[in-house]
Amino acid sequence: MMPSAWLPPMFAVMPWTQQTYDGLYEVFRQQIRNGALTYRGNVVWHFPEVSDGREEVFWHLTSREDKTTGDRLPDLRRCERITWVRPLVHACPHADVLDWDYVEGDGTTKTYLWLPDDDFLVILKKYPDGRRRLVTSFWVEYEHKRRELRKKYDNRAP
Repeated sequence: MMPSAWLPPMFAVMPWTQQTYDGLYEVFRQQIRNGALTYRGNVVWHFPEVSDGREEVFWHLTSREDKTTGDRLPDLRRCERITWVRPLVHACPHADVLDWDYVEGDGTTKTYLWLPDDDFLVILKKYPDGRRRLVTSFWVEYEHKRRELRKKYDNRAP
């Protein structure tokens, strides 16, 4: 499947080498950390906490937790789409993007930015002043996750 024409090329992750994470981090540094992100006129920020020499949100954008060990392992689909985070956040509103706020069970409000045709999602936490905190992004791999997102969209906050 070809990504939407307005999205930049994906980051090449194959062959995977030790330098792959360095290249991904450079994209993160330029486009996200130092990129002055805004969503619908509101500042998008992230926690500055560092783990293994890089911001924790970077690891959430490029890896997933192994359910048996708890370790974070590279997720190639997340990695190659790191170049899509910034344009997706800045694009809203856009005909290709479903973006909405949803009040979670714990009372927090999350903002979902979903490209259903490209199976890509960015999640932001919404604050009362309108600012958003970047939480994660990932490739939507499974049909049950698509159904869950549709349900959240259908039950979105007014």
